[in-house]
Amino acid sequence: MSGGDTVQFEEGEAFARRMDAVDPLRSFRDEFLFPQRADGEPVVYLVGNSLGLQPRRAREYVLEAMDDWERLGVEGHFRARRPWLPYHENLTEQMARVVGALPLEVVVMNTLSVNLHLMMVSFYRPTPERPKLIMEAGAFPSDQYAVASQVRCHGLDPQKDVLRVQPRPGEETLRTEDILGMIERHGHETALVLLGNVNYLTGQAFDMAAITRAAHAKGCKVGFDLAHGAGNLRLSLHDDGPDFAVWCSYKYLNGGPGTLGGVFVHERHARSPGIPRFEGWWGHDKATRFKMGPDFVPLPGAEGWQLSNPPILQLAAMRASLELFDRATMPALRHKGDLLTGYLEFLLDRLPPGTVQIITPRDVKARGNQLSLRFNREPRSLVTRLTEAGVLCDFREPNIIRASPAPLYCSFLDVYRFARILESHARD
Repeated sequence: MSGGDTVQFEEGEAFARRMDAVDPLRSFRDEFLFPQRADGEPVVYLVGNSLGLQPRRAREYVLEAMDDWERLGVEGHFRARRPWLPYHENLTEQMARVVGALPLEVVVMNTLSVNLHLMMVSFYRPTPERPKLIMEAGAFPSDQYAVASQVRCHGLDPQKDVLRVQPRPGEETLRTEDILGMIERHGHETALVLLGNVNYLTGQAFDMAAITRAAHAKGCKVGFDLAHGAGNLRLSLHDDGPDFAVWCSYKYLNGGPGTLGGVFVHERHARSPGIPRFEGWWGHDKATRFKMGPDFVPLPGAEGWQLSNPPILQLAAMRASLELFDRATMPALRHKGDLLTGYLEFLLDRLPPGTVQIITPRDVKARGNQLSLRFNREPRSLVTRLTEAGVLCDFREPNIIRASPAPLYCSFLDVYRFARILESHARD
């Protein structure tokens, strides 16, 4: 099962087992800890889009830091097995490879909404001529709250100054031409275009390069929320050229509940100390940081937006996952992810008519590992049935089940078992 393979999907458990047997990434499944069913078997875990599984080595790395803290106290900043002072730098190159960026452009810090606010302080700079902000109508609520509050802080009105792109009547997802059309019509009065690169509800992935080109051509700044894209899609942030991006690391990146997020700031802003920003001492020039001077001198690149020294235990847990991403590589993960979601789509299409509606785009270039499924017949009872059968996926009101077979640890047999439960439910 190589990157150039064309696979003809088949029904039946034997096919799923054959696919797993030839999967070059199959050994990575053993690197994760699965919740257990009552019979001691691992669950089918299809919620990596919400919280990724725990890597086996995460505990070891966290306990290593705990042990260094016990032995060394404050000296752990310099003498720990992995000294704490530069600990976050150990993750920079790995994270940069995950999101397709230069190391200079990436930093692991804070949480997603905090980072979004920090980036908007710098890149949403409305003027009387350009007060507007363009976003998707169906953005994750936290993004909508952040945008509205930032707009109000500038004395503007979110109802008037936030332009929301909506699907056409009767459609579930956005058309690229409608996003570009909004930019074409309103770009001259827009300060910032801000989109999630994968919509949390529909699983639709947007054309970041085209959106960025269109927005920059109109003089707008561009940012993306990669909460459902980092560790999922094969990203190329540097080449696509947005001004910034932010993401969390507890979903596909398996960093642990509520763990640190990440920030991308494009290289062209790397040495622009005049960019307005909220300042903190960890973003100050390392050569003079401990001289404790009163004047802030930002580090070049994304590190210049840091505020405080980062939590080492969270970095230690994240390190375990990023090592696995580095070994697997994003091209290989995306290839397997396309096969897994394609196989799931194939099985769903063979359920009795009317059982399920797939609202995620069928074009593999417009989605990642998530398929969002609408069930109009007893969706809550179906979620209960799945859970009782040892299958974890998540439910969104009023009738959407999101299933995400993450390729680092999900198998084709997992997908097959999920589909068989749906078939049983449909035939009852």
